[in-house]
Amino acid sequence: MNSRSGFRRAALNSVALSVLMLAAAGASQAWAAPADDADADTATGLTEVVVTAQKRETNLQRTPIAITVNSSEDLENRRVKSLADLGDGSIPSLRIAPFFTRNSAFTIGIRGIFPSSDANQPARDTATGVYIDGVYLGRPQGLGAALFDIERIEVLKGPQGTLFGRNSTGGALNIVTKKPSGEFQLRQTIGARNFEGYSTETHLDLPEVANVSVKLDFLATKRDGTVDNPANGELDYNSYDRRGFHARALWAPSDTFTADYQFDVSYDGNTPYYVQLVNIGEGGARLAPLALVQSDRAKVSDVGVPLQVSEGNIWGHSLALTWEPWADAEIKSITSYRKLKQTQFDNGTAHAVPFAPNGQFARYSLAASYQHQFSQEVQLAGKLPQLVYVVGAYFFRETGGDNAWAPNTLQWNATGSGFTRLPNFDAGAATRFPDRESYAVAESLAFFGQTTWTPPVLDDRLHLTVGARYTMDDKNGTLLKVNGAPDGSTFDFSSNRLDPAVSIAFDATETIHLYGKWGTAYRAGGANSRSLTFRSFGPEEVEQFELGVKSEFWDRRARLNLAAYRTNYTDIQVDFNRNAIIASGTRTVNETVNAPGTAKIQGYEADLTVNPIAGLTLTASYAYTKADLPATVNPFNNVVTPLNIVYTPRNSYSFSGNYVIPMDNFEILAHVDANVSDGYNSGNSVVTSPQTDESFIVNARLAITNLQISNGPTLEFSLWSRNLLNESHLFFKGFNTATRWTSGIYNEPRTYGLDLTIRY
Repeated sequence: MNSRSGFRRAALNSVALSVLMLAAAGASQAWAAPADDADADTATGLTEVVVTAQKRETNLQRTPIAITVNSSEDLENRRVKSLADLGDGSIPSLRIAPFFTRNSAFTIGIRGIFPSSDANQPARDTATGVYIDGVYLGRPQGLGAALFDIERIEVLKGPQGTLFGRNSTGGALNIVTKKPSGEFQLRQTIGARNFEGYSTETHLDLPEVANVSVKLDFLATKRDGTVDNPANGELDYNSYDRRGFHARALWAPSDTFTADYQFDVSYDGNTPYYVQLVNIGEGGARLAPLALVQSDRAKVSDVGVPLQVSEGNIWGHSLALTWEPWADAEIKSITSYRKLKQTQFDNGTAHAVPFAPNGQFARYSLAASYQHQFSQEVQLAGKLPQLVYVVGAYFFRETGGDNAWAPNTLQWNATGSGFTRLPNFDAGAATRFPDRESYAVAESLAFFGQTTWTPPVLDDRLHLTVGARYTMDDKNGTLLKVNGAPDGSTFDFSSNRLDPAVSIAFDATETIHLYGKWGTAYRAGGANSRSLTFRSFGPEEVEQFELGVKSEFWDRRARLNLAAYRTNYTDIQVDFNRNAIIASGTRTVNETVNAPGTAKIQGYEADLTVNPIAGLTLTASYAYTKADLPATVNPFNNVVTPLNIVYTPRNSYSFSGNYVIPMDNFEILAHVDANVSDGYNSGNSVVTSPQTDESFIVNARLAITNLQISNGPTLEFSLWSRNLLNESHLFFKGFNTATRWTSGIYNEPRTYGLDLTIRY
């Protein structure tokens, strides 16, 4: 560790410890201080945060789960326009990274629980459940699309095996969109940004007619690449073009019944990140003269390559029916059908092979996938004296397929001083001559229930919660092609599983709440379409113990939530890779096995929010994660191989400040946030890769808001920047033991823009 990183870590640890000590000192005074001090400044104080983490609306501070909530204002201030923007570490326990160079699919993990290296296959599942308005999204493809009008994003940390049980071993992202208001409202935003970018958003609420309220959302945003591709006529790296339309109609014919229908369609076009060679070790393989070692973030790639847009098309329908048959009871039905088509074109790794005279290089990974999913959930939620309950059933079915081909696209001359494009290369051939192709069907049926009992003792301050989910999973599929030839290998997987959960919560005071919980969750087994045999692998299980305290003090001007946990992670699904030589170039062959033994992951988290004076809100968050994973036998060579936790820094911090200054007829808003983390292992858990760089990302926004134009609309002008300090770090880093080459992917450079918003 160099002196700079050591100083930064020591300083940050000191700051975090000081903040927690000050917060704890304030919390100790809350035991004696009244909650409604008459001398308190009424213009200050934190607002109540409502979440739906227990399938019903509850106060965040009284919900015995570790949750981080980003409101619509938080998302706007941080310029979070897609889930990719949460990859800067603004929620320390949540880590989001692209699948290698691909902006069209994500690897998402919480508290160190990540999917195996390639979850982009139809017969395997993710480790973190992503839900939009109660609808589970079964594939990581399509998650890079732009977000519509979001009310809040709830990050549920730890296994959610009972109420959000569909493969939510690490946790869940519960995304809640804004409902129609029933009143005329129009919000129009246009913006310009660097890298020749622009954006437009339209959000229209229509007046209620015949008990029907309608809301329409349209958005489009586009940006050129951040790394130039010197090939004539070819696209640059890391560009995007996102467009979408969302319609929502809410019918409320009575006080006891509503029907909420939603339709959305999205397009997400992007090009991959650029993988650059950052170092050649002693005795490393020969590099072509035209290829370069680029030890800092490149503005231009050294070799121009063919590059095309990866395109994602997403459609979805959902219908939520809510009926209150009697007082304090609600029956809810959520029906959804979704489909997606995704191409993934990745030519970001021109340095994959050493130089050979007249040798072929620039392997172009061409892949396509599709998926259709149907889900149906029914819930009954209610309360009785001293008892709150929710019971329900859930059905999910998906069909999907994928294909892939990886030809070389370029050829060196005899000396490496020049190269030519291979004449037989045709990008469109990926759909006609795939090297591998598979098809899979999955069905899941579950019954769940949870009840919280408040016994009539201790002034109703004790709460006992018991829940369970019984799941039946069935999957089958066919490996249609292997190495370009018809195959026909099949797999079948089925399992029945009971996941219980127990928690105890105690209201120590009106503003201090203690809890302890234990629960399990599991991720279904499946098959690996990169395998040569398509053999099935088994499920994995997570068991977690957690203790937490949620507190408010200083007349509710400060909020401190703490959590500590220990996870037992068994039968981990682990990928082992090797490269195979085929007629068109090379391909990656995977075999997935369940690791024997139990991994141990432990950590603690702290979230502090303070409102010291009117208009000023300060936040600080911290996560510590440590893991010990068991070694596993590599099926290709029978060598016992150590495992690594991936994409998870040991220490991660986030700080932010918002200050709103009221003026005569407008407000000035200033926001800044800083997100800091240690390095981590990236990529595959079985690859002993060097640690990535430490990161320090600062984002900022300055806005003039609520500017009244006579009696008409209000205006807002905002200037924003992500990665304001233009800090550079490798978020992916790999070392090839054969070539002695270190390569990696750098984070995005500074981006900035100006937005104008009109509100009617």
